[in-house]
Amino acid sequence: MCIQLQFNICKKIGVKLNNKHWYDHVPNSVEISHEGKVTTLWNQQIQTDRTIPNNQPDIIIHGNKQGTCTLIEAAIPGNRNVIKKEAKETLNTKTS
Repeated sequence: MCIQLQFNICKKIGVKLNNKHWYDHVPNSVEISHEGKVTTLWNQQIQTDRTIPNNQPDIIIHGNKQGTCTLIEAAIPGNRNVIKKEAKETLNTKTS
C-alpha cells in the first residue's frame, strides 16, 4: 500500500519514474521532483535531539521552497483483529 502511495505522490510532484505501473515501482530512498521543489524520502530515519523508538516513518515529503514537512505512517490491521474488535464493541454496547 505504501509503495502505491509513494508512486502516486511521485507522479503528482513530477518525479520521473522508470515504471509505468505502481506494482512495478521500486522506491528509491530519495526522490526529488523535476523542478527540485519537493523531496520525498522512503523509510528514512529522522534525526532528533533525543532517542525516540520507531522514528522511521514510511514516507516523508519535504517542500524545499515552502519549508514544510509531512510525515506519513501507514498501518493496516489484520482482518481478524478488526472483526474481534467490532465483536467486542458490539458486546460492550449491548451490556451497557
